[in-house]
Amino acid sequence: MLDGASSYSPEAPPADDYVDVLLPALLGRVDDGDLRDQLREALAGMVDRLGLVPGAAPSSTVLILRVGEELVEVAALGDSTAVIGHPDGTTSRLSDDRLARIGADQRRAYREHLRQGSGFGPDHRDRLRELQRSEFPHRNQTGGYWIAEADPAAADELVVRSFPRDAVSWVVLATDGAQMHIDRLGDRWDVIARQGDGQLAAFLNSAQQWETEADPDGIELPRSKRHDDKTVVAWQPAASPIN
Repeated sequence: MLDGASSYSPEAPPADDYVDVLLPALLGRVDDGDLRDQLREALAGMVDRLGLVPGAAPSSTVLILRVGEELVEVAALGDSTAVIGHPDGTTSRLSDDRLARIGADQRRAYREHLRQGSGFGPDHRDRLRELQRSEFPHRNQTGGYWIAEADPAAADELVVRSFPRDAVSWVVLATDGAQMHIDRLGDRWDVIARQGDGQLAAFLNSAQQWETEADPDGIELPRSKRHDDKTVVAWQPAASPIN
């Protein structure tokens, strides 16, 4: 799962074409081998194909679920989220929170302005533009944050966790636009995990509608824009055949 970064300034180009090239390059490699190696190869091939330059390229989060015969592996680069359910009813949560540490005061400030009713107008966009400009010098730098962009070495910073397959009951993957709504509804990840495609689509539609009708100015749920891209994937082991 990829989530291209929104652009609020000329220093952050749009990510649509970037994601369209990176996703198939990654999907064609992730079946075997170390996930960091596979992401590095996918990034290198994409950078060569698109002629990208580090620091002046689009960027995207990366979230990977790989299910093998013995292991379930989950990996994150950027602020998308995976929640893993276990047979004893507990959960494990995986996300890469390094970006949230950069410009933390500016991030808190724009959210507080939203809570006070300032809305998503020009002043809000100016605040986000300044936040992005403060983030750029720390992108794919030691002590900063790591994201899929134009430096294949970012793949070495992929956050990876592995679980024995029999210790995993379900996994839900969500971009931040979907994750905030699952959390808003009271940590309903286990409910989302049991839903089929139609129910998941209905959930995403209801989240979009709630943003429009109940919280159009981001007062209750402060966020970077009124409507962010929302993607959610739910996985459960296939049922054992009955003999």
